[in-house]
Amino acid sequence: MTDSTAAHADIPANFAELDALIRANYADMRPQFQAGAAFLLDNPGEVAVSTMRAVATRAGVQPSTLVRLSQYLGFPGWGELRALFVERLAVTPKAYAYKAQSLVKRNNSDILIAEIFQAQRANLDASEPKNADELLRAARTLTKARHVHIAGFRAAYSVAFMLEYLYRLFRPSVTLIKGTAGSLAMELRAVAPQDATIVISFAPYSIEAVQVADAAKRAGSKLIALTDSAVAPIALQADHTILFSHESPSFFPSMAAAIAVAESLIELVISLDDDKAVKRLEHAEEELYQSGAYVNHVKAGNK
Repeated sequence: MTDSTAAHADIPANFAELDALIRANYADMRPQFQAGAAFLLDNPGEVAVSTMRAVATRAGVQPSTLVRLSQYLGFPGWGELRALFVERLAVTPKAYAYKAQSLVKRNNSDILIAEIFQAQRANLDASEPKNADELLRAARTLTKARHVHIAGFRAAYSVAFMLEYLYRLFRPSVTLIKGTAGSLAMELRAVAPQDATIVISFAPYSIEAVQVADAAKRAGSKLIALTDSAVAPIALQADHTILFSHESPSFFPSMAAAIAVAESLIELVISLDDDKAVKRLEHAEEELYQSGAYVNHVKAGNK
């Protein structure tokens, strides 16, 4: 393989085929091609409505790089490649139309608060149209899994913990991979071919998350990646990739969109499951109340 030709037989006929082609060849691309390809997959709505020069500027590459990347992927030129993004935009119910905005920090606390909430809304709006179909496919995979393993480290741990907590309310066959005290390798031994593994990570990507993803694929488990890029280390080998945006004016990345896609995934699993899941959920809730897990805030005089 050379810089001029990717490993494929035919020109991609649609966005899905282009996505698969880029993922398959991403590791062999030179850095400038990787930067351009990553931007294409992460911002398909923007590519459809922008000029080549604008896309190149946002991707941090030269316009000529996009032309050569198009040819590398089998297209005569940029126009033919971009046509797939325009076609995708036409059939997307609510296409991505939000650009990540650079929020300028100000001393005025009211303005800063407004910026933070604006960023949260933008992250949610940017993440929704990217995931509708993939969320449903991932949910179907989860309903068929013998056991579900969930992993997220450092900043992504909160999302992983919430996913495991919600899943356990209606299905006991779920495990949160923690990797505490050097136990990661031992925990990964439990992953089996009939299982599904959910890994949450975003840039800078946790080495433990990549290790879990690698182990899941070696074990034959279905891999579901919740991440910020279609070419993230955990996404390149994933069976399903669910994307979220985490831009924030704060020093810490926003987790609002990650939580939203995680909750959506669980809700879809419930909707696809039979009545047994609902009954298990009701039983779990009843047990929590009976065990005294919740505070009874009703005063005796008001009973």
